[in-house]
Amino acid sequence: MNLPWPRSLFARLILIWLVGITLVLAVSLALFLGERERIGRSALFEGVAQEVAAAADLLDRMSPPERERWIDEFGRRRLRLSLRPLRDGLHALGAEHPLHAALRSAMPARPFALFIHPHNGRPHPVLLITLQLADGAHVQVRLPDIAPMPPIRPPQPERLFAALAALVAGVGLLTWIAVRLATRPLSRMAAAARALGEDPGRAPMDTRGPTEVTQAAAAFNQMQQRIQEHVTERTRILAAISHDLQTPITRLRLRAELVDDVTLRSRIQSDLDAMQGLVKEGLAYARSLDERAPPQPIELVQLLQALAEDAHDMGWTVRLHGALSQARVDGNPSALRRALWNLIENGIKFGGEVDIELAAIASGFEIRIRDHGPGLPEAELEKVFNPFYRTEASRNRETGGTGLGLAIARNLLRGQHGEVSLRSLPEGGLEARVTLDTRQPAPGR
Repeated sequence: MNLPWPRSLFARLILIWLVGITLVLAVSLALFLGERERIGRSALFEGVAQEVAAAADLLDRMSPPERERWIDEFGRRRLRLSLRPLRDGLHALGAEHPLHAALRSAMPARPFALFIHPHNGRPHPVLLITLQLADGAHVQVRLPDIAPMPPIRPPQPERLFAALAALVAGVGLLTWIAVRLATRPLSRMAAAARALGEDPGRAPMDTRGPTEVTQAAAAFNQMQQRIQEHVTERTRILAAISHDLQTPITRLRLRAELVDDVTLRSRIQSDLDAMQGLVKEGLAYARSLDERAPPQPIELVQLLQALAEDAHDMGWTVRLHGALSQARVDGNPSALRRALWNLIENGIKFGGEVDIELAAIASGFEIRIRDHGPGLPEAELEKVFNPFYRTEASRNRETGGTGLGLAIARNLLRGQHGEVSLRSLPEGGLEARVTLDTRQPAPGR
């Protein structure tokens, strides 16, 4: 079974950091607790060993009668000293016991032995130490309050989890800040790439930041500059060709008037009209790629009403729907009008009648332009926006045009932070959806 894995780089880095830091904190806490117990136990045994060594040195300086008289006065706090021989039933402890090492360090030249006494109702077993004094006498030291191997006591689960949660929360906040700072340049680059697709003439990307970000931003800006140069050159070539073709077309039109054959002259003029229309569409497409004008407020309801009236004057059936009375966007009025007119004209050409509806959406406004024609196959819905592309049903230039109307409309709308898409309706007909984003700054600002 595949575990769910975050899709974004930000979420993946956060998850890796949090899991890694949690494991490190848990291991560090376990090691700290174990080391704390070990150090505390070693300090305790070293203190006991020093007290035993001091008592033994003092007893060495006393005579046997003095020892008998003073033996009960030594070590009243923790040590109980006795000159009596050891009782039976004791178990000897080996050199692995930590108290044995502490005693050896405190009394390197003095013989001693370490025993354990059974509990006899006490909470801990009793440790017994036998020492040999300088004159050969033996002293018994009892340690009643020290367990032979104090157990490592873990903290209470509530406190442990609370401490771990506080550490993870603190580290998580720092991780979020660090990862956010590290991935923010990538987010800016993704936003710049999306904006580049809508407006190749946008301002260059900010190149401030780490070395890798600076290099990537510089490469992105260089790519953007090359794209602008390529688009500008292509537009200039297309405009120049379209403009220069008008002169020979005009000369051919004048010469066609000299043809005596009426039928031939009519055919030549028809071809010249088609060429003239293609040249005009080419110039319009070139201008749509570089449509720049100061933004102005546009009342969409009034604009659509004006377009419907113009269509009625031409004898077209265009109906305007929608309950909105106020809908304002900022942009280029002539460019937006030209784009919407192209869509209406396209709907009339292939659908006979057009219905227009204006609606408000979360990002701004949506204009739906629907015809009542046969629609388009799913595979053709995006291809028709390519320049000079015409569907199989519109190969004839008399009915299908030049294949530039929708391409011009998309270029003009994208210059207004808008977009257009097509969809075939189940009940028949084709619907063009124009979205105008009012959240974006107006072009040219």
